[in-house]
Amino acid sequence: MRIAVVGATGLVGGEMLKVLAERQIQITELIPVASERSAGKKITFKGKEYTIVGMKAAIELKPDIAIFSAGGSTSLEFAPQFAAVGTIVIDNSSAWRMSPEHKLVVPEINAGLLTKEDKIIANPNCSTIQMVVALAPLHKKYKIKRVVVSTYQSVSGSGIKAVNQMEAERKGEEAEPAYPHAIDKNVLPHIDVFLDNGYTKEEMKMVNETKKIMGDDNIQVTATAVRIPVVGGHSEAVNVEFEQDFDLKDVRDLMANTPGVVLQDDVQNNVYPMPLDAHGKDEVFVGRLRRDETQPNTLNMWIVADNLRKGAATNAVQIAEYLIDQFWSVKA
Repeated sequence: MRIAVVGATGLVGGEMLKVLAERQIQITELIPVASERSAGKKITFKGKEYTIVGMKAAIELKPDIAIFSAGGSTSLEFAPQFAAVGTIVIDNSSAWRMSPEHKLVVPEINAGLLTKEDKIIANPNCSTIQMVVALAPLHKKYKIKRVVVSTYQSVSGSGIKAVNQMEAERKGEEAEPAYPHAIDKNVLPHIDVFLDNGYTKEEMKMVNETKKIMGDDNIQVTATAVRIPVVGGHSEAVNVEFEQDFDLKDVRDLMANTPGVVLQDDVQNNVYPMPLDAHGKDEVFVGRLRRDETQPNTLNMWIVADNLRKGAATNAVQIAEYLIDQFWSVKA
């Protein structure tokens, strides 16, 4: 099993390497890939040193799977070239997510759609992943009509430049800005670019990706995506209207027994999901479950996950694990 990690020197790429090292995949050869200027540098993986290679050299090596986290333009250019030599590409950018020819996959929900013929597979947006992991079992049981979501997203979602900006601001130092305003001691209702409809691209990703992953275009979604001065971990306040009524105890039981979800819902003892507790973990944490008392069949919930793990790296690696289990059968 020869696995390439494209964008190995970035924040998400580094997390992908960490997740791959933690999980029980029999990797016979790791191929770390980055830009030509990083080629020749060394990284350490599971105690062994590897040399970073450029994109063209990696394609010539014909890996079995290439996990991409190198940006949309890079993916559009190089993912088809990997696919042409027989490599299955799992791409973390937005390049292929809404393409009708490509699957958008959260393994807990729709991995069963994947076939041997899928050569480029899209990894969803981080904020979408954690929300749909929690919503999918509820949709199956109660049928979702409408979702209203406000996100509280950490600066690591913008990359190392944003983390550096916030940390510099906290020290009173200058840094190259990743945002149009200060982020420390501030909140920005602005993630990605603004579109003609007044929403940001991030907000529309949540709208469109949710429908595609859940396989239901009738689900109505409206989103407000907000950047907050937290290093890691995204949080979401989610209001969900169902076609059917629900019992709150049944909802808690459903969340407690959903793979990949951890229920933290004991407000009497101040137990609820927080980014600090989600850090470094692969699960989606759900709490603050309560009825919306202003309209029927409507639930309020609070969802938190590590955006670099389940929101990006872990989900991509889980896709790779599924493919290996189904089509290679070499997982330990």
